[in-house]
Amino acid sequence: LNVMTEQAAEKKSEGESAQLVQVFKEQLDVDEEVAAILVQAGFSTIEEVAYVPAAELASIEEFDEDIVKELRNRARDVLLTQAIATEEQSSDAEPAEDLLQVEGMDDELAATLASRGIVTREDLAEQAIDDLTEIEGIDAGRAGELIMAARKHWFEASGAAK
Repeated sequence: LNVMTEQAAEKKSEGESAQLVQVFKEQLDVDEEVAAILVQAGFSTIEEVAYVPAAELASIEEFDEDIVKELRNRARDVLLTQAIATEEQSSDAEPAEDLLQVEGMDDELAATLASRGIVTREDLAEQAIDDLTEIEGIDAGRAGELIMAARKHWFEASGAAK
């Protein structure tokens, strides 16, 4: 339970609002006034600006149809750019040595896992079977074996502590 004074809560809220205004200014390339209007209207993410029904944005008194269209386009462009950057980063990812040493792992599978953001043995250990069965050529049995092999060090470490 986190108890705050009214002043502290207000100060925190103002800080969060200022931070959101800054994010909108930078990412959507809008002025302070437009960014502040978005925050006052309850928008807190670029995704919301991009994907809420256009009517919701148009209901904001200060925005006309052209502004709504431009804001949505800019927000979608930002999200697309972020997705492309993330994709490029993950496709360039190299599997860590500890992932390559997991029992049942081969170089091709390790590269596939790394391209999906599973770079280390620990990353693999934290996966669920369903996460791995989405990869072509991995059935539930193999997924379970790989995950348990990656988790093996967890049990060895806890056994050594006793």
